[in-house]
Amino acid sequence: MSTNWKIYTLAIISFLVGTSEYILSGILDKVSLSFGVSLASAGQLITIFSLVYALCTPVLMALTASMDRRKLIVSALGVFVVSNILAFVLPGYGLFVAARILMALGAGVVVVTALNIAAKIAPEGKQASSIATVVMGFTASLIIGVPLGRMTADILGWKFVFGGIALLGILAMIILSFTIPNIKGDSPVPLRKQLALLKKPKVALGLSISFFWLGGYSIAYTYLSPFLLKVSGISSGYISGVLLAFGIASMIGSKVGGYSTDRWGVHRTLFSGLALHIVMLLLLAVVKDSLAGVLAVLVLWSFAAWSSGPTQQYYLTTIEPEASGVMLGLNQSMMQLAMAAGAGLGGVAINQVALSSITWFGAAGVALAIIAAFTLYRLDSAHRLTACSLESYNELT
Repeated sequence: MSTNWKIYTLAIISFLVGTSEYILSGILDKVSLSFGVSLASAGQLITIFSLVYALCTPVLMALTASMDRRKLIVSALGVFVVSNILAFVLPGYGLFVAARILMALGAGVVVVTALNIAAKIAPEGKQASSIATVVMGFTASLIIGVPLGRMTADILGWKFVFGGIALLGILAMIILSFTIPNIKGDSPVPLRKQLALLKKPKVALGLSISFFWLGGYSIAYTYLSPFLLKVSGISSGYISGVLLAFGIASMIGSKVGGYSTDRWGVHRTLFSGLALHIVMLLLLAVVKDSLAGVLAVLVLWSFAAWSSGPTQQYYLTTIEPEASGVMLGLNQSMMQLAMAAGAGLGGVAINQVALSSITWFGAAGVALAIIAAFTLYRLDSAHRLTACSLESYNELT
């Protein structure tokens, strides 16, 4: 099998993980009604998943650093499959929380390992595009997984979504076993040493971009379905179609982001994507009463938001090239912390302010990401200038 097809296989895996995470945003109203809890309480299921993912993934990756990558990703996918089966069969809010915790443990290892494998097997000069392809699996979950999950929930009930993910996960395990080559694990990096990277200003700033970018996105996206139903007044029958358009735009944005990064560089791609992200969130509050306007803004919002994904992940591998695997793992944790914080803050916003306020809070979060990106850019520029000055001085002397 060619390298491109191996990377697409990894994208399929990220699709399943993305669907399991993002699907709750598409069916939040149904989950809330089923368990008899508020929208904010149902939204905290996303917070719980993200927190467990963020806090436990670095520990698990440190413990499994020396394992063969194929064996690791298949084993973690097995845990993920079991958790989805439990989510399907177990009754009650509390037991569903337990299933989500186990799901997050498996998902974190699966995603970080998939990104690590993609970076290792990618041809020279194609690393950003390869990472973008794997990230595209997440965006494909928005295109296919979330709308299809919503339709499944309408027809069969929302729990059948997780049963379907489990079946596809078993198929994915079989495919992985025959397509991904044996890849040696990395030299174990103690967790303390991994966390020590956070003391470096460039690393801290780089990760803060992920936190504010995805945190701002999560504030609005977590409660997107209730926003469309209650604020925009869109009929429930149209939600699946709107989510489909949103997902298609996210996949295109992810692919364009990877291509643009390889072609025009990180900074130009990142700044333009974040700026458009803010504009679209602000416009969503303005056009909320128009179906056509909402649809157009959602498409551009999704495109802008996900164009930053592969760019940011590649950017982080260049900050500490000798620890690229660790940086990807830390970034995955930071992204999940951002999802948790965004879902939590969004819940506070709809309880204390109004459901319509989530777009403004989301835009403010992304604005902080631009500030962090600009600060890191200035720091990089100053470092390069200093290095050039020292080189010129050494040549003269």
